[in-house]
Amino acid sequence: MYDMPDEIRVDADGPLRIITLNRPDNLNAVNDDLHHGLARLWPQLSADRSARVAVLTGAGKAFSAGGDFAYLEELRQDSELRTRSIADGRDLVLGMARCRIPVIAAVNGPAVGLGCSLVALSDLVYIAETAHLADPHVRVGLVAADGGALVWPLHTSLMLAKEYALTGARISPAQAREMGLVNHVVTDPLTEALACAKRILDLPQQAVENTKRLMNLQLERAVLAALDFALTAEDLSFQTEDFRTIVAGLTAAQKA
Repeated sequence: MYDMPDEIRVDADGPLRIITLNRPDNLNAVNDDLHHGLARLWPQLSADRSARVAVLTGAGKAFSAGGDFAYLEELRQDSELRTRSIADGRDLVLGMARCRIPVIAAVNGPAVGLGCSLVALSDLVYIAETAHLADPHVRVGLVAADGGALVWPLHTSLMLAKEYALTGARISPAQAREMGLVNHVVTDPLTEALACAKRILDLPQQAVENTKRLMNLQLERAVLAALDFALTAEDLSFQTEDFRTIVAGLTAAQKA
């Protein structure tokens, strides 16, 4: 459904859309097709007038393990690919912020890097008791242009946002709930998210969509104030020696 790569599956159940990150053998780590597809997904979802609510989840054991190391190395070496990826990052963030319908994240496993960003940009979040959040951009030498540093200060205290964005430390489900980064810690997040989606479908559509828009105007304005600086800084960080050395080490360890 929609013009999506194999890495993103969109299923329809009446006015409900179930979006699945679909690289289960790679823990739904982000490659170029998945990243580019996510950038194109949200405008198509908003334009689908038969859609009224969406649930976002991951196939297999993870929500998303973050950036695929091979993709990160490609971004370091290929300036044209990096330019398009940076533009896709901008479209992804603003597309989620402006999405017409509510997006409910069902975090079935680890949500790391961009996975963590998708959670932060969702409207409601159900997280499994066995999952966790983490934004390790800084740990691999990158500025988190579309990550926790951009969005977390709107959800939690600035001090806590700085702690986890700068250190990349894991955030347990209980911590995430206490910090205001998720709504509910549950055993089966997909079942709970689908139940929530069906409750929203029973509500007046215009009131739901415009109430979401009213609140997300604040999110969008805050994001726009920082996004261009963040993307420029991230582009520069891809070209640093720190990033090259760290990614080379991670790639070698993965192959070993």
